[in-house]
Amino acid sequence: MATTGIPAFQAEIREMHPDDLEQVIRIEHEIFLFPWSIVNFSDSIKAGYHCRVLVQPNSDLVMGYGILMTGPGEAHVLTLGVGAAWQSQGLGRKMLRYLIELSRKHQAEFVLLDVRESNTGAINLYQRLGFQQIAVRKGYYPAMCGREDALVMKLEL
Repeated sequence: MATTGIPAFQAEIREMHPDDLEQVIRIEHEIFLFPWSIVNFSDSIKAGYHCRVLVQPNSDLVMGYGILMTGPGEAHVLTLGVGAAWQSQGLGRKMLRYLIELSRKHQAEFVLLDVRESNTGAINLYQRLGFQQIAVRKGYYPAMCGREDALVMKLEL
């Protein structure tokens, strides 16, 4: 099945295609209790958002993905995920750095993202890359017992 141990520097980032959605959804359901639907991803591609996948070199095996929305002066990371078999190998950091550089290329002055308050691994990654918490969205995410707050984080470019 999944091959682990692919160094982040060897992973390739390319545009997400509709043919990738089955693998993306598989990862989404594997890592999130309340996953996006295939329609969410398909609509993001159709809307022209910057939809990217992390793939193993010389293959179409999707290991992770990220979606960035850009607008005048700003960018927003809508989602980012790495399959469980490939976590803790620097792939999330690689994708986030890529999305930050893409934001710069689109003349964004800052990058925003929302993260579950309980997702300490992601929060630590975001902080290491310079994101700072600027707000809390009360009850933003569905949770097993009601709702969970989202931390709004911002990176000045």
